[in-house]
Amino acid sequence: MTAFAFDTHEFVKKLKGVGFSEEQAEILTDLQKATVQNTLEQARHDYDLDNLTTKRDLKELELKLEARIKDVELKIAETKAELIRWVIAVGLLQTVLISALLLKLSGMH
Repeated sequence: MTAFAFDTHEFVKKLKGVGFSEEQAEILTDLQKATVQNTLEQARHDYDLDNLTTKRDLKELELKLEARIKDVELKIAETKAELIRWVIAVGLLQTVLISALLLKLSGMH
């Protein structure tokens, strides 16, 4: 969260410029500074400003998700290739077994 900059010196100068005494200007400046601080604290509390998501947070999350999606896609591709190998192997095994059975049965006659 960006800090709020309150230029107390400039504030005192302006107050003194319109006729406030040094003491009045400093007291009013202190009160103004406390009011601003209290308002910011209340806003933080009311709107949970310390837990807002920034564009940078979202970009980091997006990059992490993209990396995880690529990992999952790679694992899916590997699993698909493995499954294809098993299907081909089982198909070949079935072909060999059926051929062997046919040869065995045809040799019995």
